[in-house]
Amino acid sequence: MPRYLKVLRLFWSAAIAAEMEYRINFIIYAISSLGNLVGSIFSLFLFYRTGYTFSGWSWESALVVLGIFTLLQGFSATFLAPNLNRIVRYVQEGTLDFVLLKPIRSQFWLSFNTISPWGIPDLIFGLLIIIYAGTKLNLGIDKYLLTIFPLGCGLVILYSLWFILGATSIWFVKIYNITEVLRGVLEAGRYPIAGYPAAYRFFFTFVIPVAFLTTIPAQAMLGQIQFTWLLGAGFLALILFFISTQFWRFALRFYTSASS
Repeated sequence: MPRYLKVLRLFWSAAIAAEMEYRINFIIYAISSLGNLVGSIFSLFLFYRTGYTFSGWSWESALVVLGIFTLLQGFSATFLAPNLNRIVRYVQEGTLDFVLLKPIRSQFWLSFNTISPWGIPDLIFGLLIIIYAGTKLNLGIDKYLLTIFPLGCGLVILYSLWFILGATSIWFVKIYNITEVLRGVLEAGRYPIAGYPAAYRFFFTFVIPVAFLTTIPAQAMLGQIQFTWLLGAGFLALILFFISTQFWRFALRFYTSASS
């Protein structure tokens, strides 16, 4: 573990130094993130301005869901997109050979080789929304702590789904459309799952686990979650992470290296 942490520090310090050569990009991304956030809040406001509420969700509690969704967007832009989207390029160019020859697990290298600071505005904006909504709801620090476990599980679930799709580039080199479809489906997590019809709630809970990414962490923070759902979130995160590692090993059996 200390060796991997040292490698992470070297990876990320070099990546941030390279990215910050173009500081104006950070300002542009921050403005873009702020614009997207304003649009999300406005679209949510359109539901509540006439007195309509999602079943069991007040305006402030719905903002918690939106804040967690914004956090996930920041996490994706900071860690997932800059790393996992490159798997396609490694396969196309044959440079995956060099990754496999390194004295470190290939999945770890592919998942954490770089970091992008452009997702930091979303992380900050997401935290600010959560804190604002929590203040309006008079939530104590204990409520914030309750969401750490399900939110962590949501991050693992999101990573596992993204990595599994990235691994399919071994067979289907151009998977950009697939990842965009996944990101489009995950947009459903912007609002509480209770706001969707029954068929959609089933799909976003048991087929594509969007509910475990935003709604369940928000319910844990609001004290509205049952223990079985927390247990289910942990179990699902472990299962999907295990599947992602095994699927990557399976996919490598079909990889034809550039030297073969």
